[in-house]
Amino acid sequence: MKKIRLEIVGMSYSQSQSGAYALILGVVGGKRRLPIIIGGFEAQAIAIELEKMKPTRPLTHDLFKNFALHFGINLKEVVINKFEEGIFYSELICEHDGIESAIDSRTSDAVALAIRFNCPIYAYESILEEAGIVMDEETGEAGEVAEGKKPMRHTSYEDYLMEELEEMLKKAVGEENYEEASRIRDEINRRKKESG
Repeated sequence: MKKIRLEIVGMSYSQSQSGAYALILGVVGGKRRLPIIIGGFEAQAIAIELEKMKPTRPLTHDLFKNFALHFGINLKEVVINKFEEGIFYSELICEHDGIESAIDSRTSDAVALAIRFNCPIYAYESILEEAGIVMDEETGEAGEVAEGKKPMRHTSYEDYLMEELEEMLKKAVGEENYEEASRIRDEINRRKKESG
């Protein structure tokens, strides 16, 4: 399966879920974006490291890194390896004494650790096809989204026509409301699956 390298594009506060944030990962040198809803604690852990802030005592992700390095374990890469029912799953690819191991992880924790270990973040092409949003570089708006396999169902969008949803998706991405864009994308994907 082909892996695509991602980078952190941004993070915004969730308008609908109290204490949640939208983490936006983008294809390096590409137009596709992957919006992921994460918790406040994980968002803080990512933001602190991105801003190079140094807390007085190690936070949980810092402790994990210190523990791993103390015992000679290196985090080589993070792979977003599954997308089911609107949830992203990831693996930490670690190396110890020349032996590679994969450890299951929440994507938010995996990204927080990837920043600390300065290691690459990847997603499989199939996940980007299913859950990604394509950006138009000139307009900053979303283009077509690929057909999804098993997105979440959101009743608030069921009354809209497909053309209206596509316009709403463009508007949400243009306004950098990636959480809303993610929900609209899921409804579009659900309809494509049902009609296909």
